[in-house]
Amino acid sequence: MSGLQNESQIRLLLVEDMPQVANYIRSLLDSQSKIKLLEVVRDGRAVLDQIREHQPDVLIVDALLQGRINGLAVAQEVREAGLEMPIIALTVPQKPIKVGEGMGMTEILSMPFSGYDFMRLLQDMHDAQRATAPESLSRVYSFFGAKGGVGTSTIAYNVAVSIAALNYRVALVDGSLQFGDLRALLRVADDVPSFVQLPTAHIQRADLEQVMYRDSTGVEVLFAPPRIEMAEMVTPRDIERTLSLMRKIYNVVIIDTATTVDDTLLAYLDNSDGLVQIITHEWTSLQRARSMADTLSALNFPADRIWYLINRADSTGGLPREAVAQALGRQADFGVVSDGVLVLDANNRGEPFTRLAPDAPIVRNIANVATELTRAMEPTKPRHAALATAAAV
Repeated sequence: MSGLQNESQIRLLLVEDMPQVANYIRSLLDSQSKIKLLEVVRDGRAVLDQIREHQPDVLIVDALLQGRINGLAVAQEVREAGLEMPIIALTVPQKPIKVGEGMGMTEILSMPFSGYDFMRLLQDMHDAQRATAPESLSRVYSFFGAKGGVGTSTIAYNVAVSIAALNYRVALVDGSLQFGDLRALLRVADDVPSFVQLPTAHIQRADLEQVMYRDSTGVEVLFAPPRIEMAEMVTPRDIERTLSLMRKIYNVVIIDTATTVDDTLLAYLDNSDGLVQIITHEWTSLQRARSMADTLSALNFPADRIWYLINRADSTGGLPREAVAQALGRQADFGVVSDGVLVLDANNRGEPFTRLAPDAPIVRNIANVATELTRAMEPTKPRHAALATAAAV
């Protein structure tokens, strides 16, 4: 398993009708995992449809493309459609081209080019886009409890609902692949689609939309398989592909993980911007959280991307409040008070407790978590309109 990283995979769409050029670019990408070649499009007329399906981060167009629409016309069509993704136009020294006004972030790459020049240009353009484009600010958060029974699934669901109420588009991933905790919590039937209905390669937006469950709260849920033995059908590579696409569709993705530290959990963390670890004032909970902190440090997961949330923070039993700081070397970031009657009632109904009692103290605590996790995304609130526009292209 590779070390944990903050940046997501760069999703690349190539518009190229020359097999030699397409194969050369494929060969440059074969030995690395940072850049994913989504598709090679041979006909310029199909580009907008392919963009809608694949949601690429960067578009490469051969300016010398043959057919009814040439490469520069393809690039112009993309800009006229209001799509601001970086575009790299390929050409040869004998046929130099210039980028006209209104072409936004478009660069020229002359063939032949080295692998270093190619990778560097892709990375630089992607980084520049991330720094300026609101839609690049999607966030993925994993919710994890090192000990069972600390309320991870319930909190993850209710935080997702609270974020959706702030007018963000939210996906909730049932990351406990063997037992499908969210499927049970939401009281959803076994025949509702799950991870296993997704293709194992070339996942497109339409594929994902067919398996996402639309909860009445507005949260869209990707469920774990309905049976334990089906969990092994979902690989870490499948998780990586799915989360990479989700970043292009949703403002926030929340993953409800299992307690086991394995390749599946590492795949979630490797593709997350942050980890919310649920703890209680029980000795076993704090000790396991301490062990998890050591593991995350060994994996180079940045400490400033970890939030600790104390569930049942007002409980009169358990360890003294200062025990958390002693065990973890820092104070907890969030506290959620107890309300067993409300939580049990909501869970038995398959509903979020944030809806049943919106003025309860526990709901205010959850709203605080939602606000903090989305604080850096405030400029992206109007993004729903942008997403709708892009989907209609």
